[in-house]
Amino acid sequence: MNKGHAAAFAAYLFWGLSPIYWKIVISVPALEILGIRILWAIPFLLIVLTWRSDFSVFKTVGADPWKYKVYILSALLLAVNWGVWIWSVTHGHVVDASLGYFINPLLNVAIGVLFLREHLRRMQWVSLFLAGAGVLYLTTNYGQFPWIALTLAGSFALYGYIRKTAALGAVNGLAIEVSVLIVPAIALLLYLDQTTTLVLRSTALSIHAWLSVTGLITVVPLTMFAYGARKIPYSTLGFIQYIAPTLQFLIGIYLYNEDFSLEKLIGFGFIWLALIVYSSENIYFHKHKSLLISS
Repeated sequence: MNKGHAAAFAAYLFWGLSPIYWKIVISVPALEILGIRILWAIPFLLIVLTWRSDFSVFKTVGADPWKYKVYILSALLLAVNWGVWIWSVTHGHVVDASLGYFINPLLNVAIGVLFLREHLRRMQWVSLFLAGAGVLYLTTNYGQFPWIALTLAGSFALYGYIRKTAALGAVNGLAIEVSVLIVPAIALLLYLDQTTTLVLRSTALSIHAWLSVTGLITVVPLTMFAYGARKIPYSTLGFIQYIAPTLQFLIGIYLYNEDFSLEKLIGFGFIWLALIVYSSENIYFHKHKSLLISS
């Protein structure tokens, strides 16, 4: 359990600071970054698998590939999440993206209730209601549907659920997901090369060097996240996740000077209040439970 908490904490710290990296490669279009990110994940995964001396996952899946069809869905969810996230950061929407990851923990809680039969207490239901009110307010008063936030929150919540319940472990599961995405990634880059001129063809060597790091940025936190998701309760995973959007929000506001209007403040306020209610209730419950056990 302690290793699971540590892995999840490190993953979300990694993701919270990641906007700084994606801003460095802002000169490259988001779709090109997405394609190259998938391809650069391959050598880093091979390094990890070699270090573990474990390539049995490919034999396992090869023996009965249909048994692992769920990884096709998790791979697609991952690609959608990556693409929207990269586009958001490189187009000045770090704050909007951070809202998605503020909502995501509460979606994790809802999924835990609906699909994993985890039970919510009264104040946890209140926190979900407040979060829904915040999303509704942003939709009706901010002037546009918060598609960035909801796409990021929904895709990653469903991805996390699949990874928690799927058969393969953290590294092996990610290896299959990246394998699923290799052909689409190559096809995407070839299509972009035919319809437009790839920026990757003419960009500076330093940008190519930075893009090579995408494999590390992809494999390390996702492996830690998948490991943590399998070791700790899914609702607890949602609690730890607050680290990433908090850092992203602060980076967007104070480092990149993104707009934060009154409408956003009110909408975010509902979400933050929901997280405070959920967190406070969770801390009180477990503290009270430990006192009852000790007595």
